[in-house]
Amino acid sequence: MSDNSAPKVSIIIPALNEEKLLEQALEQFTPERRKRYGLEVVVSDGGSTDATLAIARRHDCVLVENSDGAKQTISLGRNVGARHASGDLLIFLNADTRIRDCEYFFQRMIELGSRKDIVAVTCSVGVYPEEEKLSDKLFHGFYNWLFALMNTVHMGMGRGECHVVRKEVFETVRGYAEKIAAGEDYDFFRRLTDSGRIVFLKDVVVFESPRRYRKYGYLYVSGSWFLNFLSVFFLRRSILDEWKPVR
Repeated sequence: MSDNSAPKVSIIIPALNEEKLLEQALEQFTPERRKRYGLEVVVSDGGSTDATLAIARRHDCVLVENSDGAKQTISLGRNVGARHASGDLLIFLNADTRIRDCEYFFQRMIELGSRKDIVAVTCSVGVYPEEEKLSDKLFHGFYNWLFALMNTVHMGMGRGECHVVRKEVFETVRGYAEKIAAGEDYDFFRRLTDSGRIVFLKDVVVFESPRRYRKYGYLYVSGSWFLNFLSVFFLRRSILDEWKPVR
């Protein structure tokens, strides 16, 4: 796959005190896989005080440190990571994201993400299979259907667990809105729709930790998503000043 015609791919992972889950996320990007698909991995750290930095160094990542210790939104972390990325195609993942089938994931994302008639690609999200409950299946099944529909009708939406966009398009829309603490994924994709077509791949799946749902419950999380969606849609700002991390 990695040849003169294939794009260089930068995987950008914002992280803050993610020592519990970052290692398993980075282990997916083996040396063989990096060579096959032309991958570099960029970890954009928000000021971690645990072993996050050491883990990123151990896995041969491009490590972007928050040297001044200023608080970052996840949007700022992604933008900073993108500025240090050398790839033509940017894949934004979260620090707890695991890919169901890496080979299929990269084949499809590189194939579609490189097309000039497509500005961005996103996919289905579930929770770690070994921790999945019926409530998880119902919740994520509904939102995967909803977000696929939103992209079909040209509204634009992609969960922050996986965004794929060409660097030239990312720079055209000026990346993520750094002052939006929650709902930044919707804001980003809404602006991307002005540039062209977004593809939602139902059969490509990434998994996230269910830690937030276990702590706050699905009713609270859904309510927070909805209120921030409305705020971003009408006011282009989030209701929350901070999307509190769960570690």
